This record gives sequence, structure tokens and C-alpha cells, in this order.
Amino acid sequence: MTALIDERALSKLRWRCRRGLLENDLFVERFFARSEGRITERQAEGMLALMDLADNDLLDLLLCRKEPEGELVRDDVIEVLHLMRTPTDAQEERQDDEGPNRARPVETRPASTPPSH
Repeated sequence: MTALIDERALSKLRWRCRRGLLENDLFVERFFARSEGRITERQAEGMLALMDLADNDLLDLLLCRKEPEGELVRDDVIEVLHLMRTPTDAQEERQDDEGPNRARPVETRPASTPPSH
């Protein structure tokens, strides 16, 4: 197993991972929140490789619009990308219960008759 990065390295990594697109920031913050400071050197290297991408290219990878190509086809990058793409347990439960295509009940009322004069 690869060693964990220390607090200083974690702080530097967080700073390096700041993005210009809110959508990317949400994926990055979820990754850090889940890891709770337990990020390996290998994961840090994979994350840094992803952070070298332009914001739109990174978002395409995070949203599964594209898969890693060229220099990004590395175990560390693929591991981090998988972790970043995986929804949290709460999101999975919500999707199971209230998926985007699930019909929701709608309250209906009988049509009211117009008042007679």
C-alpha cells in the first residue's frame, strides 16, 4: 500500500485542486470529504495529473462523457477518477428512491364549476 500524504502535502493538494468551474469543485470537494485526510501518495499523483487538464476536459471525464486518453491512462489517474465519479451513499439512496425518471404522485382536485350569476 502506498503511504499517506502528510497534512502539509494535503493542504498543498487542496490548493492545487481549486478549479474555475463550480461543477468540478463539487466533485473535488466530495473526494476530499470522503477521504477524510487519508489520501495516498498515488492518489495525490493521480489527482495532480487530472488537475493539469482544462476545466471543460476535466468535467467531461468526471461526467463520463470521455475516458482518459494518452498520458492519463495510468492506474493512479483511473483510481482517482473512479473515486471522484462514485456518488455518495446518500446520493445513491436518493437516486434509488427518487430517480430522475420515476413518476411522482400529483395531487389532483376536481375541476371547479364557475359560479352562476
